[in-house]
Amino acid sequence: MCQHRPPCPAADQPDRDAAIPLARDDVTGWTRLCNGVIRFDDTGELLPDNSIVAPCRPLATAGAAP
Repeated sequence: MCQHRPPCPAADQPDRDAAIPLARDDVTGWTRLCNGVIRFDDTGELLPDNSIVAPCRPLATAGAAP
């Protein structure tokens, strides 16, 4: 799928988010990556095989600035 050199990480790799963005919709909050992954602003993902990766937002810590 990817034509970049070096190629972007595959959708099934742990570093899949390092792929190059191809399209973005700021209104609905998603980015389509070169490897076919759709990444949402809430950190959730939809993989090319239609599996879902749940959002993994960092937890707020006591004393952290909002």
